[in-house]
Amino acid sequence: MKPLPPLRLLLLILGLSPVAWADVKLPAIFSDHMVLKKSDHVPVWGKADPGEVVRVTLGGQSASATADPNGKWKTTLNLKDSPPGPFEMVVEGKTKRILSDVVVGEVWLASGQSNMEWILKNTSNAEKEIAESTNPLLRQFRVKSVTSATPVEDAEGTWVLATPETTPDFSAVGYFFGKKLQKELNVPVGIIKSAWGGTPSEAWTSPESLDSVPDLKAARERLWSATETYPAKKQAFIEAFSAWIKENRREDQPVADPTVFAGLEVSTEGWVPVSLPGPVAAPGLPKAGAIWLRKEVNLPGKPADSLSLVLPIDGYDSVYWNGKLLQQTTYHDARGPGYIRQYGKYQIPPTELREGKNVLAIRIYDPTGTAKFPREPRAGSQSLSGEWLAKAEYAFHDLDPKALASAPQLPANPPRPQDVPSFLFHGMIHPILPFAITGAIWYQGESNAGRAFQYRTAFPLLITDWRKQWNQGDFPFYFCQLANFMPKKPEPGESGWAELREAQSLALKLPKTGQAVLIDLGESADIHPRNKKDVGERLAAIALAQDYGKSLPFSGPVYDSLKIDKNKAILTFKPSESALVAKPLPPTYDVKSVTKESAPLLRNSPSSPLEGFAICGEDKKWFWADASIEGNTVVVTSDKVPSPVAVRYAWSDNPTGNLYNAAGFPAAPFRTDDFPPTTINAKY
Repeated sequence: MKPLPPLRLLLLILGLSPVAWADVKLPAIFSDHMVLKKSDHVPVWGKADPGEVVRVTLGGQSASATADPNGKWKTTLNLKDSPPGPFEMVVEGKTKRILSDVVVGEVWLASGQSNMEWILKNTSNAEKEIAESTNPLLRQFRVKSVTSATPVEDAEGTWVLATPETTPDFSAVGYFFGKKLQKELNVPVGIIKSAWGGTPSEAWTSPESLDSVPDLKAARERLWSATETYPAKKQAFIEAFSAWIKENRREDQPVADPTVFAGLEVSTEGWVPVSLPGPVAAPGLPKAGAIWLRKEVNLPGKPADSLSLVLPIDGYDSVYWNGKLLQQTTYHDARGPGYIRQYGKYQIPPTELREGKNVLAIRIYDPTGTAKFPREPRAGSQSLSGEWLAKAEYAFHDLDPKALASAPQLPANPPRPQDVPSFLFHGMIHPILPFAITGAIWYQGESNAGRAFQYRTAFPLLITDWRKQWNQGDFPFYFCQLANFMPKKPEPGESGWAELREAQSLALKLPKTGQAVLIDLGESADIHPRNKKDVGERLAAIALAQDYGKSLPFSGPVYDSLKIDKNKAILTFKPSESALVAKPLPPTYDVKSVTKESAPLLRNSPSSPLEGFAICGEDKKWFWADASIEGNTVVVTSDKVPSPVAVRYAWSDNPTGNLYNAAGFPAAPFRTDDFPPTTINAKY
């Protein structure tokens, strides 16, 4: 511990306040091992005493600032000609901070939802990649997941170097993107990971930008209001429900020894079978009261990892594992029906797991009516659907219909905090502003697919919003188009995911944007495809070509125009140095690579060199078509459509297509028609 300055020590001895000697403070993103952008404008900011002069020095550069009346200060360093380092950064006012191992290079923000959040240890070939991941010039800062109704001043996190000990928790896409850049450029690369699974783009956008669009402003106001008013509504429900229970003599009276029902070895004589999911109802069970459920969960060996339980119950439940209480839910903390409850998810540590027989027991207290499982219960990958055993602990007397109908109802569920407009912008973007970045990479859209048409507005709005917030001009913004997902369909038709991909492609109208097409990297039964290496490297190819002057291909074929010649639809593509090719199709496709599941690939147009094209006439009925490459065009025909008007390619949730260029990049899905999208009326 550093000794106190003499005057400060004297003040403390005399019992006087040393407020004037407050330490100079820096945001968490300014830490040891950080990467600063090689730029002539690198903001550095923090807090100190009002009026205090703070000087920042790094290498041969220094700059100073005076703290304002609120104690905030900000200055900028000119690092345009700085070598990579490493350096010490010294921040000195009345006290001094020294940050070590600071390097200067390229800094990219990696944001979005779960596919950007997805960590390296859960990807293909992770063990080998992690073992070889030591790279002191590749670093990550992970922004802690935080939601907030108001802007947060600081993020929690620290910069870490890429090593086998740290890279397992790197953003996988960010890691492979940064690794490729670092190798090609031979400079330090920093990745700022700020991502949260299952989140809409509007949660990442500032309220000022959302309010510039009437539909999004209305959604923001409605969801903010629902969030703000919910606690009072919930408290009113608790008070009213407590009174109703007491008035109707329906207070819970739990058994003194739960192991009588929940223990490992309990006689099941008198227990009755119940099929779940569905209502917890069977002959001999009361309509209201307390009911116990039991099910054996057999584990083939002594598990080394924890076991996840998912128990979606509409009711007030107490969950036991091998006789031990895991958690209890009462009407004080319950949410309304249909809410995907975080407290319905449990992790059983390995120390509580037995090889062979384990017993899961659930006590359900229901004072108003039959409880139910609305969705499938699971233990890890094991489905718990099917027969359970049930037994009544006690039953309540019947109520007349009027008294039963008077039971207070749970208030409507508020949105999850991470779904609320601007709450992630406030909690996970605002705290790192205006840290100098080279650009951003983005993987998101799954949570907006149900509102794909609205994404045409929401996505460009986010890009322009962030550029305004950073005040760095039009910094590069490169994004992932949604990968193929869900079951393959035998006939061409409509698709919300295809419409979302179209909305993503339309964002390319903005300057300095780029799209990594992933239509060949997905898995039909896993929304998180495990091949993140190709994802990161496709994004890196865009950056290397567009920002770093590397002469290399970075895009597949991009549709340009349509010409109809009798029964032929002739498609042209934007000029490219790489020729169109029909890539050979594999015999199978990935269903779920983590479990090594695949399925035979069935051709929709078996006699055609190109797969994935559909064609229609004036009746707008779509048919699979034959397609072939002729120079820089693709000619599409079908005997079922003698007078074609429109063509679509890879237009489905999980299409089969093989149009590539010679550089190995897939064509972006497209349509030549402007028929109304199926999601045109879906709103946030």
